[in-house]
Parts: sequence; structure tokens; C-alpha cells
Amino acid sequence: MKIAVTGATGFVGSRLVARLHKEGNRVLVLTRNTTYAQKVFPSEAFSNVEIVAYTPTVSGSWQDAIAGCDSVVNLAGEPIAEERWTPEHKQKILNSRQLGTQKIVEAIANANPQPTVLVNASAIGYYGTSETATFDESSSSGSDFLAQVCQVWEAEARKVKDAGVRLVILRFGIVLGQGGALGKMIMPFKLFAGGPIGSGRQWFSWIHVDDLVSLILQALTKPETEGVYNATAPNPVHMTDFCQTLGQVIHRPSWLPVPAFALEALLGDGAMVVLEGQQVLPKRTLESGFEYQYPNLQPALRQILQ
Repeated sequence: MKIAVTGATGFVGSRLVARLHKEGNRVLVLTRNTTYAQKVFPSEAFSNVEIVAYTPTVSGSWQDAIAGCDSVVNLAGEPIAEERWTPEHKQKILNSRQLGTQKIVEAIANANPQPTVLVNASAIGYYGTSETATFDESSSSGSDFLAQVCQVWEAEARKVKDAGVRLVILRFGIVLGQGGALGKMIMPFKLFAGGPIGSGRQWFSWIHVDDLVSLILQALTKPETEGVYNATAPNPVHMTDFCQTLGQVIHRPSWLPVPAFALEALLGDGAMVVLEGQQVLPKRTLESGFEYQYPNLQPALRQILQ
């Protein structure tokens, strides 16, 4: 296959491109920074990777490169939990997903020949937060900022169906692997200062990055896969349990809680990403026959960290 990938140099995207290339596919990397992309995917190691510069929120000649691709994976979006949610940053978060997806859909609709499938990222933030509720793909959306972003994001992706293109929306949980969220959380543990974040009662719905990449591949290759799927492991945990398990795996204590006010001082409203959570179950994902390599937390963390 020939697959176009946005967000290809990111934490998930780089793993996906490496897997696609290893399995003999051609990959079109759409990137804002071609110099960095060439470092991530050097031509001598990634001979089947083509790098094309694009501006995600603006129509342009880059859209012509979509023609001839069998499928598109849209992972691009402004990072959510890395800085304070000022009004300007919230607008960036929204625009990067709404306009970025709009331009990808526009490119697919105008392509000749057209890709047959769009796999579009979303997030479990769609459901809002709760310490008591359980959500699956049939659950209604929340009403907070992230839920609103996810609704708009998915609405733009659904327009691709007007062009007769199959659509798969994957609502990502917290992705665990080398780097990413786990890379940020592990440093206090290594310094013997790790512990639960906030109350510790909030749900932590996670997925191993290798399972996420496999789920994306299933979405690309199984024509019967269509609609919304939760990209989470089937066994979410409370934050306290996550931190205890992490401490056990790296042989460090998990006793020093990170108070909510410390994160709020750093991230403002953005702290809700880790201070509040949701118990999300991958009902449709399991019904699709997807087999998790890492359904449970401890083996997942051991594979990543040992």
C-alpha cells in the first residue's frame, strides 16, 4: 500500500511509519518541518518514505500528493498537555484539529484516484471526565473544552464519507511507550519522588503504543472496520494503581503525591488532562476481533521499561 501520514514525526506517528515501512509499504510523510522529518526518517534507512512539506491548516499544492495514496492516517494536532491553556493556545488546539482535518478531507475529496480509507485520530476526552461513569463507543459526549474539541474534530472527519471514503475514528487513550506521557511521569520516580497525581482516584485509560499501531493497521487493512473505536486497553486503572505499578516495575517507591495545585500552577486548565480522567472500555474494538498484545498494565510497563 501507499499510505499518507500526518503527525508522522510524533510519538505515535514515528512508530507507525517505522512499522509500515518494515512491512513493505510506501509512506508519504506530510510534515511542517522537512529537515526534522529527514532526521527521523533518513533515506538510507527509510527508502520507501517520501517526505512532503505541508501547512496543515492551509490548502496548497501538498494536497495533490494525496492522489494515488491507498489510504490516509491523520494524527496531526497541537499538543494538549504541554503548556497553559491560554485563550490563544486553546484556539491553536482547536484549529490544528478542525482546520487540519478539514484540509485533509478536502485533499481526499479532490484526489484522483482517491484513497479508499481515512483513519482519523480523536481522543477519549470526547466523553468528558468522571470518577464513577464507564464509557464505551456508544456513550454520549461530554461538555468540557476537550469534549467540544473532539466533537468538532470528528465532525470534520465525517465529511469524508460524502466522497464515498471509508472512515475509521480512533479515540486515543493515554499512549504508553518510550517517551510520550510516560517519559514525563517517570522522572520523579527515578528521583525517588514519585507518587499519585492529584487525588489518585481518577481513572487512567491507557494503551501500549505497539497495540495502538496494530489497531491503526487493522483499520487500514480490514474493509469491514468502520466508525468509532476506542483505542484503549481493556483494563483501565485508577491513577494510584498506575503509579504503584510503575514504581514496582522500576523498583522505586510510590509514596509522594503530586498535589493538584502544583500541576494547576504549571498548566492551568490544562492540568485537567491528568487530574481528571474517565474509565473507557474498548467495546467495539474487542468486538472487531482485535487482539491486544498488552491488555494489562504491568506487562505493558515491563516491556517498555525493562
